Amino acid sequence: MILDIPDEFIDWRAKGFWLPDGRVSAREFAAAGHSLFDGSFTWPLLVVRDSAVRANIATMAAYAQRHGFSFAPHAKTSMAPTLLEAQLQAGAWAQTVATASQALVLRRLGVPRIVIANEVLDATALSWLAGQDDVLLQVDSVAGVEAVARAGGLAVLIEIGHAGGRTGCRTVEEVKVVARAAAGAPGVRLLGVTAYEGGLQTAEAVDDFLQTQIAAVREIAHLLPEEVIVSGGGSAWFDRVVKAIEGQWLPGHTVRAVLRSGASITHDEGFYRQRTPFNRVAAEGSLTAALQIYAQVLSIPEPGLAIVGMGKRDAPFDEGLPVTPGGEVVKLNDHHTYVRSTTLAVGDLVRFGLSHPCTAFDKWRFIPVADDNDVVVDVLHTYF
Repeated sequence: MILDIPDEFIDWRAKGFWLPDGRVSAREFAAAGHSLFDGSFTWPLLVVRDSAVRANIATMAAYAQRHGFSFAPHAKTSMAPTLLEAQLQAGAWAQTVATASQALVLRRLGVPRIVIANEVLDATALSWLAGQDDVLLQVDSVAGVEAVARAGGLAVLIEIGHAGGRTGCRTVEEVKVVARAAAGAPGVRLLGVTAYEGGLQTAEAVDDFLQTQIAAVREIAHLLPEEVIVSGGGSAWFDRVVKAIEGQWLPGHTVRAVLRSGASITHDEGFYRQRTPFNRVAAEGSLTAALQIYAQVLSIPEPGLAIVGMGKRDAPFDEGLPVTPGGEVVKLNDHHTYVRSTTLAVGDLVRFGLSHPCTAFDKWRFIPVADDNDVVVDVLHTYF
């Protein structure tokens, strides 16, 4: 074991678990051999499938290794220590987070190297981060560099972004300005350039953006150390990232290419099922959806419409609605799902696949991990 994973207690506060009296540790619960359907749970219930997660972790570890990439998966997908541990055991070089609070969680768990794929300007957080070893964060402005310097200095990556995107310098010229500021700021160590291409819609746009990133690295190479970090990779275009930045293409330097794809750990049955790079490079591997929600039909108030006891507080809906072989999900309320179906009946238990794992885990404090026989083999606890 790499991480120091607390053994949390499950009691009446744990959604989906049925423990009206007393409490039990997560490890004890997992060791008891409960079935998903033996009365230990109530509905709705989010479930992680053990075999799918293990296969996905192995697939991405092998993919990164095959292409000479260091893998720094985005921990913010799950914020579940057991899953982070499994990725580190599989050879992950680092874990990536989005906020200083998430970095604090990972450091307390014992994650040895943390990448913050975001700007941090809060002086309180920066002062703490400056005292930590092996933490990298992003900057996209001179003001950001100055904030890092005032806190005592940190290792930084300059972020390059694209028009209409989120953070990041919009041009190579802006990268050069920020790089000069970082190179001259006390305590600030400039290690490379990072980008996020996931918001782009076409392969051509992604390729153009990544070429701009490479151009930026070349322009500031004289300010960079011998080993240069070049980072990218959401979960929709990581094949294009690999094609663009793999190999040793920067004379006088060693390129450490870092892939950050995080949603791959559980994949999904919606957004990423349609967009996974393995649809384009099938020979490289495949991912399997590992998240499911079980919920019960509460009412058939009119012909062809089933109302299921699951809603926005339980399932992600920002990148597509849940799916089920029992019908078509057409709408979610806070606690109800509308399913067009001619086969469902009141009381039926329905399995739903989900779209976008990054907004699924944060809705659940404890999540059972089940094997292919529906026996619970682990209990995840999340830290959002």
